[in-house]
Amino acid sequence: MRTALDCIPCFARQALEAARFVSDEPAVHERVLRDVMHRVAEMDLRKSPPVVAKHIHAELRELTGVADPYREIKDRFNRLALRMLGDLERQVAKAEDPLAMAVRLAIAGNVIDLGVDGTLSEDDIRRAIDNTLHEPFVGEIEALRDAIARAERIVVLLDNVGEIVFDRLLIEQLPLDRVTAAVRGRPILNDALLADAETAGITGLVPVIDNGSDVPGTLLSDCSDAFRQAFDDADLIIAKGQGNFETLSDHPANIWFLFKAKCPVIAGHVGLPVGTHICRPGIPSDALRRT
Repeated sequence: MRTALDCIPCFARQALEAARFVSDEPAVHERVLRDVMHRVAEMDLRKSPPVVAKHIHAELRELTGVADPYREIKDRFNRLALRMLGDLERQVAKAEDPLAMAVRLAIAGNVIDLGVDGTLSEDDIRRAIDNTLHEPFVGEIEALRDAIARAERIVVLLDNVGEIVFDRLLIEQLPLDRVTAAVRGRPILNDALLADAETAGITGLVPVIDNGSDVPGTLLSDCSDAFRQAFDDADLIIAKGQGNFETLSDHPANIWFLFKAKCPVIAGHVGLPVGTHICRPGIPSDALRRT
């Protein structure tokens, strides 16, 4: 999907919040914001929002000299999610449908997105998890269950730190010997890296690869050859988060998107209210053969 004009204020907010993470100097904040907005004015808005964000955050890292502005807050959210893990595992274990519960909790964890809300608090996350079963949900759990049962090679595209602890609940419901998980290749926003997958305990469950990219989504042309091979070989791809939806929603493959519609642009694109929890298939892999 392409970048909407309504995305531009979000880019400015991201840049300012990131600058404040790494510096207390108002002059630095102003310089970062001015330079980033100049870059935004020249961006090709036909590209998806994560592609635009990649260039903005590269500029921000160059201006501040900080390779990972979100590292401290990422560690904090990982620790918070791990403190919640035991209770959530028990919740899944006693559920009438453990897969459905794991899907709902994994989507609830998608609230941990500093690209959408840099002021997110621990109370916000706990509230999102506590309200999981009361949030509007649009999904096809039985169709996803069938896709999982038929797939020989499953790739799970992980999204944000903290959130990946909730994704672990979902991975534990999959046939582990057929699953590979994937994270970002370099720091961008609060997206998960290999170290975060290790912290979340995912590397102890399934192989984890990085995609070689710092796009906060999955832009295949920017990913490594090894990742693209794993992506192409997969029978089923489970893609978590808005960024993966924004970059892959037009890609014909057997992709299932699990995310929360957190902004009016995404909500309008899928035709659902803001806040909806979504579990939906993408374009079928045989779509090209039908055109």
